[in-house]
Amino acid sequence: MSQVNSSLEVLTHSNRNIHHTLEIGDPEIGPDPKKVPLENGISGGLTGMLENFHIGTNKALQRNRKRLELLCYVILHGLLIGYFSWATYYFLEYSDSTLDTTTCSGYGFLMILFIFINFGIIYYWLIKPFVIPIFNNLLWKPLSKEISKLLTIRFVKLLVYLIIFAAIVIYLIYDTSDNRRRLIPAIGLTLFLIFGFLFSQHPGQINWNLVIWGLLIQFAFGLLTIRWDVGRNIFECLGNKTTIFLGYAMDGSAFVYGDYLVHEIAVFAFQALSTIYFLGFMINILYHYGIMQKIVVTIGEFLQLVMGTTICESSNSAANIFLGMSEAPLLLKPYLSDLTASEIHSVMTSGFATVSGTVLAAYISFGAEASHLITASVMSAPAALCYSKLLVPETEKIVATKESISLTKSEYTSVLDAASKGASLALEVVLGIISNLIAFIAFIFFLNGILSWMGELVGYTGVNVWSVERFVGYIFMPVSYIMGVPWDECEDVGRLIGIKTIINEFAAFKELGKLNLKNKRTKVIATYAICGFSNPGSIGIMISALSVLMPTKRHVVTKLVFRAFIAGEIVCFMTACIAALLIPEKLL
Repeated sequence: MSQVNSSLEVLTHSNRNIHHTLEIGDPEIGPDPKKVPLENGISGGLTGMLENFHIGTNKALQRNRKRLELLCYVILHGLLIGYFSWATYYFLEYSDSTLDTTTCSGYGFLMILFIFINFGIIYYWLIKPFVIPIFNNLLWKPLSKEISKLLTIRFVKLLVYLIIFAAIVIYLIYDTSDNRRRLIPAIGLTLFLIFGFLFSQHPGQINWNLVIWGLLIQFAFGLLTIRWDVGRNIFECLGNKTTIFLGYAMDGSAFVYGDYLVHEIAVFAFQALSTIYFLGFMINILYHYGIMQKIVVTIGEFLQLVMGTTICESSNSAANIFLGMSEAPLLLKPYLSDLTASEIHSVMTSGFATVSGTVLAAYISFGAEASHLITASVMSAPAALCYSKLLVPETEKIVATKESISLTKSEYTSVLDAASKGASLALEVVLGIISNLIAFIAFIFFLNGILSWMGELVGYTGVNVWSVERFVGYIFMPVSYIMGVPWDECEDVGRLIGIKTIINEFAAFKELGKLNLKNKRTKVIATYAICGFSNPGSIGIMISALSVLMPTKRHVVTKLVFRAFIAGEIVCFMTACIAALLIPEKLL
């Protein structure tokens, strides 16, 4: 046995020597001439020289990457200053327009963009790293610490809230002296809050500070966007610019599908859903360059400071003012898988409670006023956070914090890689939306078919035919009344809400344009009440979009989506209540 083992060891040793000889020293076979290094360590031939030049160039670029990026920023900023100076000279010398008439379209708008860009540069390069830490250490931290100590005293906190509440009551009593019926929506607002508390998942965990500040911010936004002309014009301009930007997606869609399907008959799948491709493309580019991270952190820090909500849910709520429920979550794509159940509920509630800039033109074509549509979305943003945290309070540890978001790096190899993958992800979202929309709306028509057949058997035909939206409309009659609608018009408004809830808001706005309502205030209240995406089709869109964007949290989405749907519906009613409280007769 030992002889056999010895023989095997000799054979193995011989094979290794033969293999080594063939690989290194055999003159007939020889080594690969392409792999022979020169004495200086550089590959031979022209190909080797080019390869090593490329490697050396890459190493030099990597060593000086930050300097080159800074140089690019300086050059781009210099070009911006040069162009702005050129535009300023042309405006002063040759233009007959004024700054007031060009604030949303011409030189005035360019000036606003120039100021914002330069402020952003100064903020991120000077104020945030140097000024804010000094301010925090010397003033804000000591002051906030003392304020926090005071507010921990229940009597002091209660006194502060009572003073704010008394100021609002005094203002409303004075402001509604021309029409005391305007105070009825205050009752409705109170009842909606009581409903949220009664059906809260964890009533003992509710953060009442967040709820109260959300309502105060909604009220303040109402004052700014309803009673202040400048604020109303600003948000109307932002909405118009968002609509123009998303309209470029329709141009791309028309090139692929044709003008007839996109512009003339406006097929939903080819027109409205095309914006998701464009946004996915653009947002991934912004993420690759780190711009979107800065936007998310900045907006989130502001709303987190004011309301106490987390960065992700706050940023999503702000984005929903102009973007839809499937577009806004794309801004948070890298962080969605880290969201808690309460944060996911907030994201969905914000989507159901608002409308996107892509559909405003359609609502306006039905007779709705643009200023009211923009105002409704702005006011519903903080209210969605407020009511979401009332129904589903936070009970988990927050993972997606300011620090984790700010440190997130792009995982893409190049800008083209980021753009193409953004468009590919958008395709999955669009396909999911289409499939769920067809299924949900078909189910509603199926229910209506059964109800209409049952109604015909007992004599309800024609205009009195039974349908889901008709029955839901009767349920919403009392809701219409507590929002400030006169009782003789509550049936019409309740039916509009029923159409919006069971079919969609497009059909509701179309029906609103046909109604001959006696009271202008009724039309305004109805506009706010139906200005939201809370309908069965949107449930399908929400499930599809978030399931693609956060597949590991699909079970949380499906569990909370109906609760978020109800919350979004009530947020629209709350916005209608505050609008009815604030709008005087002279603005109708």
